[in-house]
Amino acid sequence: MKSANELNLTAESTLRELPVWTDYLELDHPGYELSRMFEQNPLLPGVILTRDRECVGMISRRLFFEQMSRPYGLGLFAGRPVEYLYNFLLPDLFILHEETSIVDANKAALERSAKLVYEPIVVVNRNFQYGLLDFHQLLLAYSQVHLFTASRLRTEKERVQRAKADFRDLQQNYTRLLQNEKMIALGQLVAGIAHEVNNPINFIYGNISYASEYVQELLFILKSYQQNKAYPDIAKEAQKQGIDIEFLMDDLPKVLSSMKVGATRISEIVVSLRNFSRLDQAELKFVDIHEGIENTLIILKHNLKPRPDRPEIQIIREYSNLPLVECYAGQLNQVFMNIISNAIDALSEAYKISVGDDDHRARSKVKRDLKIYIQSKLIDNNHIMVRIGDNGLGIPKNIQAKLFDPFFTTKPVGKGTGLGLSISHQIIVEKHCGDIHCISNPGKGAEFIIKIPIKAVHKEHESLLCE
Repeated sequence: MKSANELNLTAESTLRELPVWTDYLELDHPGYELSRMFEQNPLLPGVILTRDRECVGMISRRLFFEQMSRPYGLGLFAGRPVEYLYNFLLPDLFILHEETSIVDANKAALERSAKLVYEPIVVVNRNFQYGLLDFHQLLLAYSQVHLFTASRLRTEKERVQRAKADFRDLQQNYTRLLQNEKMIALGQLVAGIAHEVNNPINFIYGNISYASEYVQELLFILKSYQQNKAYPDIAKEAQKQGIDIEFLMDDLPKVLSSMKVGATRISEIVVSLRNFSRLDQAELKFVDIHEGIENTLIILKHNLKPRPDRPEIQIIREYSNLPLVECYAGQLNQVFMNIISNAIDALSEAYKISVGDDDHRARSKVKRDLKIYIQSKLIDNNHIMVRIGDNGLGIPKNIQAKLFDPFFTTKPVGKGTGLGLSISHQIIVEKHCGDIHCISNPGKGAEFIIKIPIKAVHKEHESLLCE
């Protein structure tokens, strides 16, 4: 089976051009046959389940082995018909027609929930034949389409004077692809955000039962007062019911206060997400740059926490007093997100390398000191500067020259698209008439320096904004 990156795809390519898996299994077959199919083909993303050769559902490799790894999972389902496992899991089925374009399919797949986003996609043709498309193959195909579209856009830009109408169409298409890239970046953060929200939710949920019990006890006491009973009598009846009035008066405010803390934390996360995206501020507006940085850090908070493979990453802030800056706030926040995320990845990689190093001094230095520095200052009457650096291993000179090139990445396949810094450069230079560059020396970390005007240069046409 060919990989998607070996195909000659264009912006009009559909799912029909991509390789799909057509492995079927009848529901009345034993569960161990599923295990055998996955073991025989390590790349198999899932198996289509049928009844009398008619498709009824799908079980992915991830769901199957996740269930089998649980206590008694193998014993419960291995020898029974697959239908038992399918009815127990009831997995969601995501079906697209083979005539769906790769761009639209990628957008629809990324809009799935965090739990389902990496699940295989069921592709059906006009003859109602079904196949499974690996999500990673779709991403590879989308990258090919994006590369083709970007290349074609560059060609059309050179001919803009002779073909303005064609250029506008391609520019709209390119804008849509850039938006999809932002969705991919945000999609990678879903797990961290879910974790941040889940903690306070559990905090609230854990106290609901106590709060409910206390409310019932209070209602009992209130009903007793409605019957004009004296407090000593009420206290005796409450004691018979197992109600400790003194403890209730002491603990209930604490429970409510704890629930309020959890709710406040959730509210802060939601506000930070809203401020980060700035969906209501697509136009130029005066904003607080520091607020945008802090909202980005809240979203990335989970990635900064200590992990089994590295310690916590510290944020060192050196903010100056800055005036409000006229900018596209949502796009500027995307730049901060890209650069800080790259710094986190660089520090994590630096720590892994140092742990594997035989040099104890190098290892201990990185272990105790993982830092990201964020500085801001006013450099003249109409420009501000933001510097974001880390104390990782730095960036080699030969790579620095390619940092802002589209699709250039040093990350493994599946870990980066190579568009983050390219888009950041476009946002700073083209949208804000600013400048962004990198300073790095081997072993001394890397620093990205952003310079933008305080007040945007307004022109009649956006293409002339920075002339």
